[in-house]
Amino acid sequence: MKSANHSTPKKPIARRGFLKATGAAALATGVWSEVGAQDSTSANQKLKILCVGTANRAAADVAGVQGEDIVALCDVDRNYLDRASAQFPNAKLYADYREMIAAEADTADAIVIGTTDHHHAPASLRGIAAGLHCYCEKPLTHTVEEARIISEAAAAKGVATQLGTQIHAGDNYRRVVEIVQAGVLGDIKEVHVWVGKGWGGGELPTKADPVPEHLSWDLWLGPAQERPYAAGRYHPAQWRRWWEFGQGTLGDMGCHYMDLPFWALNLRHPTSVEAEGPAVHDETCPLGLTVKYKFPKRGDAPALDLTWYDGNQTPKEVAGERVPGSGVMFVGTEGKMYAGYSNYRLFPREKFADFQPPKQTIAKSIGHHAEWIKACKDGTPTTCNFDYSGALSETVLLGNVAYRTGKQLDWDAKNLKATNCPEADQFISKEYRKGWEVKPLA
Repeated sequence: MKSANHSTPKKPIARRGFLKATGAAALATGVWSEVGAQDSTSANQKLKILCVGTANRAAADVAGVQGEDIVALCDVDRNYLDRASAQFPNAKLYADYREMIAAEADTADAIVIGTTDHHHAPASLRGIAAGLHCYCEKPLTHTVEEARIISEAAAAKGVATQLGTQIHAGDNYRRVVEIVQAGVLGDIKEVHVWVGKGWGGGELPTKADPVPEHLSWDLWLGPAQERPYAAGRYHPAQWRRWWEFGQGTLGDMGCHYMDLPFWALNLRHPTSVEAEGPAVHDETCPLGLTVKYKFPKRGDAPALDLTWYDGNQTPKEVAGERVPGSGVMFVGTEGKMYAGYSNYRLFPREKFADFQPPKQTIAKSIGHHAEWIKACKDGTPTTCNFDYSGALSETVLLGNVAYRTGKQLDWDAKNLKATNCPEADQFISKEYRKGWEVKPLA
């Protein structure tokens, strides 16, 4: 059974020369043009790709597309940029992706974004508005509203998209989805998802440190509100702890692990979300969190409760079974299944001692980045496109909205509103510094 929402891009690649009549400079100011993906490119022709971010997770994404033509690289850290430039000596170099997109969009085909979370939407939207096919790291955006804006923009432009949930391409996830969708576990009304990691804690620095010469701090802040640089507190590794830049452990890992039940059970939007954790800190994310989502019936599938746990609230036992530090537990009327990235186990063990998996119906992936590259060239589907992963990201981020309000949210997904909690609006969207706005396409 093929999962819903894994749709095909409206048009295949690529759109060289189409910005001449629209003015590429508008892309840097947030005035969106009406161009979209045009024409097509042969499977043997290399994509011309722009890369935003070049180190750490971004380096892996650049490596994933290095068989294509990397025409430009962007990074706010000159040390990282110089290192990447040594690998791609013909690529043009930029510190500001707004300038890069404005200058290169008329000849480029696609953009890869591997930045801090708060830059995902500003970079993605500018690339999509320019008609570029878009690959972006998870979570898709920094806010719930941004995820909706980006997914709708991608659909309007007809570009090929893929979220950086690399494990989605693994064989084990495919086998788990087949087992669930074959009905082996019966009706599933309960799912538990947990990750034993704790991105949170800390206080706002009380003094400013000198900004290193190799770092463009104002560009690193980008859409975020201004604050002084503090050595070792934000760039390069600690930004996930801070609400202004990341979304803690839930934002970091939710799209990886919640992806599996979303795919297997055809989930879309919850109707209710509530969260438990320590007292809310204005600046930093919690070191442990529990989030309870309620999903409605989907066709013949019953309503579902999904519970997320992270950090110091990670359980050692789930549904009566001892479990590793991270994973997913499906609880059905006919059995239970634990699943991680690379393995699964069925319970009760005695019942499934002679278990034979159902026939494989989901084809082996050609590779996570390769799927996207192929989609850019010929319009074939990607499995983590922004329609699917936009709803996934919205759901993940809603957990932190519920936590920060301290209330159970009755969720109206169509209108992006917590109908019983108007104070949630401040966390569903946010304010941007001038020049970095994220707005729906005109």
